[in-house]
Amino acid sequence: MPGQKNPMSEADAARPDKAPSAGAAPQKKIFIKTYGCQMNVYDSSRMADVMAPEGYVDVSSPEEADVVILNTCHIRERAAEKVYSELGRLRDLKADKVSRGEGLIVGVAGCVAQAEGAEMQRRAPVVDIVVGPQSYHRLPGLVARAGNGGRGIVETEFPVEDKFASLPAPERRKTLARGPTAFLTIQEGCDKFCTFCVVPYTRGSEFSRPIARIADEARSLAEAGVREITLLGQNVNAYHGEDENGRAASLGTLIRTLADIDGIERLRYTTSHPRDMDAELIAAHAEVGKLMPYLHLPVQSGSDEILDRMNRQHTAEFYLDIIARVRAARPDIALSSDFIVGFPGETEADFEATLTLIREVGFAQAYSFKYSPRPGTPAATREEQVPEELKAERLQRLQSLLNEQQEAFNKSCAGRTLTVLFDRRGREPGQLVGRSPYLQSVHLDHAPAHLLGEIADVRIEAGFANSLRGRLVASEAAFV
Repeated sequence: MPGQKNPMSEADAARPDKAPSAGAAPQKKIFIKTYGCQMNVYDSSRMADVMAPEGYVDVSSPEEADVVILNTCHIRERAAEKVYSELGRLRDLKADKVSRGEGLIVGVAGCVAQAEGAEMQRRAPVVDIVVGPQSYHRLPGLVARAGNGGRGIVETEFPVEDKFASLPAPERRKTLARGPTAFLTIQEGCDKFCTFCVVPYTRGSEFSRPIARIADEARSLAEAGVREITLLGQNVNAYHGEDENGRAASLGTLIRTLADIDGIERLRYTTSHPRDMDAELIAAHAEVGKLMPYLHLPVQSGSDEILDRMNRQHTAEFYLDIIARVRAARPDIALSSDFIVGFPGETEADFEATLTLIREVGFAQAYSFKYSPRPGTPAATREEQVPEELKAERLQRLQSLLNEQQEAFNKSCAGRTLTVLFDRRGREPGQLVGRSPYLQSVHLDHAPAHLLGEIADVRIEAGFANSLRGRLVASEAAFV
């Protein structure tokens, strides 16, 4: 939904586990709270995987835990403040546990940890471990050091070794608990250095995993019942991992490889950069049936002047040409994007150019944000900062247009039959909710329980601002 909320919004990655059987040694317990993007959700799952061989099981609250990890995101406004607020609560919890003769190890991981480093422990002495996103494979050793009285543990260097090669295979029970959809990180870091973005400083330069290792992980997910995989990267279509011959392969090649895996029925990828939408990837949208007809391609602004100040390395015309080529390859594709309003120096004419681009493209969904300075980025030091009240007014106008386009797209689906992957139960009794090929939420009332985790044809009866409502087509209803 268009708005100031991250598309990859805050999630809690901790999952409850079974209690130990009678007579068993007490299990060590870990709680992982995830902020931000899908990649952090993936990373939190892998942190749980690296801790499992050390005897740690997931729990659903910090009160139950021996170790608490906050996996943080630095992309959105006030990200660090949210983390420090949470650390204040953990300080009180830790003091309470110590008074009862118990212990609690507190760690901060992710991009805020990378950006703040040792400063975080100075501001929040409750923190025992600070670990960056490139080093969480070392978490067991760091926790052991903290448990033996280690203090001031900061691991934010970019390691030489490939962290993915050090990670164990995803635990089957965690995969099953996740449901029929899963994230899979294939690429990290970014070399674009947009002037508003901290990613190159917190995630480092671009790194792509080899195709063989990604395929192995995808097969493990398929064996555990995952039907849809979303490929993740800070700049995912800059993927250049090794193929079986040791040559750099493109995202288009990787998608074709993963499409051949039995059990995987749907593929998506996010987040992309317009400069890396090559001909092979565009062709994959036309030729690979498992690649869903949905593309999230951030443009940020429709003004060439602002795009230049952002160091986006493309123009509005270049972006529109890419959109035209993608639509020629896949006419039914739904488009999504990101927009930043009130970037330093943005004039009314610049803002109007963004509205013009939005009207020309027509988005099925988009995410929009007021510009907020990120310490250490070039844009944060520019003098032409746009007043907050003007940013808010422009954001309202932009979101009004985006909301109008999203609702129109959803309503245009009424009367169509769409395949829907049902991945969760609805709020109403007997209701299931799934995702259309265009990533819309589809609600099905009086749904048979066996459809959870399955893909079915649904006749769309109505489209709304943020969702669709449908009914099973006759062939599916006959099995109820």
